[in-house]
Amino acid sequence: MARAFKQVDVFTTRPYYGNPVAVVLDADGVSTEAMQRFAQWTNLSETTFVLPPTEGGDYRVRIFTPTQELPFAGHPTLGTCHAWLEAGGVPAGEDVLQECGAGLVRVRRDEGRLAFAAPPLIRSGPVEEADVRHAADVLRIAREDIVDAQWADNGPGWMAVLLSSAEAVLALEPGFVDFDLGVVGPGGAEDWELRAFFPLNGATVEDPVTGSLNASVAEWLLATGRASAPYVACQGTALGRAGRIHVSRDDEGVVWVGGGAVTLISGEVAL
Repeated sequence: MARAFKQVDVFTTRPYYGNPVAVVLDADGVSTEAMQRFAQWTNLSETTFVLPPTEGGDYRVRIFTPTQELPFAGHPTLGTCHAWLEAGGVPAGEDVLQECGAGLVRVRRDEGRLAFAAPPLIRSGPVEEADVRHAADVLRIAREDIVDAQWADNGPGWMAVLLSSAEAVLALEPGFVDFDLGVVGPGGAEDWELRAFFPLNGATVEDPVTGSLNASVAEWLLATGRASAPYVACQGTALGRAGRIHVSRDDEGVVWVGGGAVTLISGEVAL
């Protein structure tokens, strides 16, 4: 069956400099097995499938990596919302309400960008010393180079580590990273520089731009006073990308993570 399809570059307004996500619109009736197989075939970090809402949202989305389904991910949230709006979707209220495995996520239009409300952390707090040392080992740096570390799990399971500078972040040449690891340092082209590493098929993969990591890191940096909102973070620099993540916090204390989105492929897929 032919289904509407878009591939969207997220966290950029410059085509091919962000992080792509594949979006299958009108995915009602597609089996979980078929979704996973298609996500494996696209070989992107995430592929999403838009479905009718069941819990009061404007639409429901299922998010797949090439190997598993995720309850939430940031750049697929913005890319899916962009594709849904572009295809004629109309939200019931001022904000778009997206249903996903993590519950209802608000997405708003903000100064020409889309931004999602950071979901609550599943796990937070200090990282055990043995895990910090393991992070230093896989990053191939000294333990003393890690300024601080925090569990920053809002779905994917991130551990976040803070280095002293953007230069230190960009200089990393990690070995095999056997867990989801985010690294952040102040300065660079914007206020902060981030990199995200995770294992896939026995190898270390670096994600170009990661909404979930930026959301959880923002909550950490803002709560500890290391950052003040609004700020802009860079990610993807080491990969030749130019992701820009805009972080703000509203009067109610909600952290919003936003960026540009550009549709680069539009058509149909057989599913």
